[in-house]
Amino acid sequence: MFFRLRAPFYFALLTFFLAACGKQQTLQGIFNQPRTPHEAYARQLHQTRLDETALGRDWLQAADQALRDSLVVTLPFQESGVFRADKATAAGYRYAVRAGETIRVTLTLSPGTDARVFLDAFELNPERPTPQPITSADTTALTFSYDVKDDRQHLLRVQPELLRDGRYTVRIQRAPSLGFPVQGKNDVAVGSFWGADRDGGKRRHEGIDIFAKRGTPAVAAVDGYVTRTGVTNLGGNVVWLADTEHGQHLYYAHLDKQLVQPGQQVRQGDTLGLVGNTGNARTTPPHLHFGVYRGGRGAVDPYPFIRRADATPAAPRTKAERLGEWVRVQDKSTDLQYSPARKAGQIAALPRHTPLLVVGSQTDWYRVQRPDGQMGYVAARAVVPATTPLRRESLSRPTDLLATPLPSAPMLDTLPAQSKVAVLGEFGSFQLVRAASGSLGWLTKAPAS
Repeated sequence: MFFRLRAPFYFALLTFFLAACGKQQTLQGIFNQPRTPHEAYARQLHQTRLDETALGRDWLQAADQALRDSLVVTLPFQESGVFRADKATAAGYRYAVRAGETIRVTLTLSPGTDARVFLDAFELNPERPTPQPITSADTTALTFSYDVKDDRQHLLRVQPELLRDGRYTVRIQRAPSLGFPVQGKNDVAVGSFWGADRDGGKRRHEGIDIFAKRGTPAVAAVDGYVTRTGVTNLGGNVVWLADTEHGQHLYYAHLDKQLVQPGQQVRQGDTLGLVGNTGNARTTPPHLHFGVYRGGRGAVDPYPFIRRADATPAAPRTKAERLGEWVRVQDKSTDLQYSPARKAGQIAALPRHTPLLVVGSQTDWYRVQRPDGQMGYVAARAVVPATTPLRRESLSRPTDLLATPLPSAPMLDTLPAQSKVAVLGEFGSFQLVRAASGSLGWLTKAPAS
């Protein structure tokens, strides 16, 4: 293809300009540094005027598109993806988070992949028009994590630098931001959850109840210091622990005994008291009432703060070797979906023989790109490899082989009359074909001889 022939030239040009940019840094640049590796790279494209080239514009547009057209995934999540030197791409993954969770992101590059990949996490706030940056990294740090402050939708963008081929696997998992507050127990021991009715519906449960034998140590879920101890009608023997790292207070109630004093510094895992059923829990089995109170917000659901970390997601059962290859719809119609789930929202109906480029693979789903650029997920069982032709045709007249299924698309070649082509798929009034030379491209549909 024309672009592939030119790619070494563009790569040499890019390397030269980015190196020159580093030597010509001005005082203004020193005091106006970008916040993220992705922003720094985009700024270099601007300073070297590569953002005025088709290649640079495509890269910046792909970055913005990934934020607008992100696909919905469920945590824990793992997907293998592909990026190609002949096309600027970026993937956007949107996922729901809860306050108190820690999100861990891991990127693994396949052997032989030599590329810098940018990872950027954003918060999607319905009160703000644009995604708000949370944290960023590139392949100098293949794993990073961050704590969640609010129940929101978050988005992870994965984008490689220009002119690189390669494959990657991205993993997004949840973990607790606090240790478990009862020694030897985990979230299976939680028997009463946030929001449950209390006093005949007059109030709601502002915490969780963790059941354990009387005398089981109730321990500090984080480093901090004890702000209060005391006895109340509802909580019985209580301890308040200040978590200065996260700007919140932890509440331990119904203790059989308190074993700390106000002002005492503690480390995570230190014993604060013993599980009991004092206060208004006298008629219930021994348990710890555990609460989280955040500055300016009051009580929040403690469960996401202490739930067990996600297990490692299942490896893809799809054929990962199809990454970067074309498949086509084999049924009369199948759904292009926002999310890899059976009842996810439909983006579009895909007619039979629609060709799709596989750009991601997970469990039983492919993340695909439709010929018009629309991204989505399809069930792996709904498609077949496009390597086997639908049919073979002989062209009745000279025909332009196009890069995309658009009349205005760049021309890859002109195929003479009587040329033999293998038709691999159909999209609107265009056909994806493989010419006798092996080149892939698009032809407008025309009667065959």
